[in-house]
Amino acid sequence: MSLHNLQPAPGSIKERKRIGRGQGSGTGKTAGKGNKGQKARAGYNHKRGFEGGQQPLYRRLPKVGFVSHIEKPYVINVERIKAIAELSEITLESIKSVHKLQKTVTRVKLIGASARDLASKIKDEAVTTSGK
Repeated sequence: MSLHNLQPAPGSIKERKRIGRGQGSGTGKTAGKGNKGQKARAGYNHKRGFEGGQQPLYRRLPKVGFVSHIEKPYVINVERIKAIAELSEITLESIKSVHKLQKTVTRVKLIGASARDLASKIKDEAVTTSGK
């Protein structure tokens, strides 16, 4: 197949609509904009969410919700991951050596029935346990 006679599929290319070019064109006089009104004027543009002067929906509804920017710790159940209980010193790095954590984790909380017993082994401020 030669590359010199490539053509678009028949009917795929249309000529652009030439607006405001006389009554006979079908889009003359008002150029498809109807009669009068804000949208018929030159340079018309409206804000996103604009409702013609009516109070927009996003301003009629009440503000709702709150997003806390305090980072929550990654929670590990010591009953399920026994390897953490067997560590001699518990730090964030030692936990990462036995349990796969995401790079974004900066704080860990240990939970479970035997988590309180591990409090004496913890040598890192980023690691906490449930209970006192």
